[in-house]
Amino acid sequence: MCVLNLLPAMDVDDDQRLPKRRKTKQATTGMQLQTLPNEIIVDILSRLPITSLVQFKFVCKGWRALAQDPLLAADMQRSCTTLAANPCLILHCDFPIRNHLYFVDLSPHNQDRDKVKRLHVPFQTSMPEFDVVGSCDGLLCLSDSLYNDALYVYNPFTMDYIELPKSRQYPDQELVFGFGSHPKTKEYKLVKIVYYRNTSSSSSSSYTRARRVVYPQSDVQVFTLGTSAWRSLGKIPCQLVRRPSEALVSGRLHWVSRPRRYYPARRIMSFDLGDEEFREVPKPDSGGLNRCNFHLCVLRGCLAAGVYGNYGKVEIWVMKDYNVKESWTKELSIGAYMPKSLKRKLDRDRPLKIWKNASNGKVVRVLCVLDNGEILLEYKNRVLVSYDPNKGKFTDLVFQGIPQWFQTVVHAASFNWINTLP
Repeated sequence: MCVLNLLPAMDVDDDQRLPKRRKTKQATTGMQLQTLPNEIIVDILSRLPITSLVQFKFVCKGWRALAQDPLLAADMQRSCTTLAANPCLILHCDFPIRNHLYFVDLSPHNQDRDKVKRLHVPFQTSMPEFDVVGSCDGLLCLSDSLYNDALYVYNPFTMDYIELPKSRQYPDQELVFGFGSHPKTKEYKLVKIVYYRNTSSSSSSSYTRARRVVYPQSDVQVFTLGTSAWRSLGKIPCQLVRRPSEALVSGRLHWVSRPRRYYPARRIMSFDLGDEEFREVPKPDSGGLNRCNFHLCVLRGCLAAGVYGNYGKVEIWVMKDYNVKESWTKELSIGAYMPKSLKRKLDRDRPLKIWKNASNGKVVRVLCVLDNGEILLEYKNRVLVSYDPNKGKFTDLVFQGIPQWFQTVVHAASFNWINTLP
């Protein structure tokens, strides 16, 4: 384990600026590490926080080559999953104007767990305002929120990224996204569902109802990383809530449908990234999932739903066996709670109503299960809270440098390099 102490505090890879003696020592150390068996290297690196892994590639050319080895990256990903370490949280802040990304590393080996750090977005000059539309295997997918059709996939820690080609656009459209990969095909795909109106339709037509514009036409577009063009799959049989996919389970993306006039209950729709088919996921015949308001998440690898109740209460339902209707179980009922720091923020900033994502968030959103069994919750896009289901206790999580407004993305940080993907 002595290798862990060799990571430098340098931020750039500049061999020319290093003294002769230090450069030789680092090169020798890199060669020694490369002679170790792969399983030992993986065991060492998987125990480091992601910030140290980023520095790892700047030690010398030998270590940089290791960092870019796709087989090593895959082994590390499996090792980190086996260790069941806490996830890395990406905080997307689009307040007041220019967007920023921050991260919190909850790894037990991280000494700065109470600090929020800013992430560099290398293409931000060309896309200053964006939405996070997906996270998968350490990769983030960002879309231009100004509707310029720009899309990027990048690893926020290696800063490796690609810009996707343009796809077909419509003059009057509404977009729903999904991003993920299938465990069998190993292909990364971006799904863009375009709802649109014919331009010949009058603005005063019956499409406008209850202050919401209805888009009757649809076009499902799919892009596979490693290819050069989008593919159109035709129409989608339902209207989805205008949010990115909230859960990736078993190679399937999941959304919640909008209620229909004579069928107010929302449906759960999936898109299989393998055969590229939409299917409805069965819900239990009775219980909270038949209410109108719920959101999806992933808990311990299972599809789950947070069902909103009155006064900020939430029920957590989990599908233990995927696509088996009878396996839905209500695991928890979490009572109403008002974080102290949230109350102070609301009292101080009550007149402030300009953050564009504020209307999308309910009182509480279920994020994930931490490795100690506690449930991580996000309140009003302002505060993170952990809930102990055994004691029924809430704990406000305080992080130095956390932004005033944010939307949390549960992210599995990794060494994946986009140019090595299939």
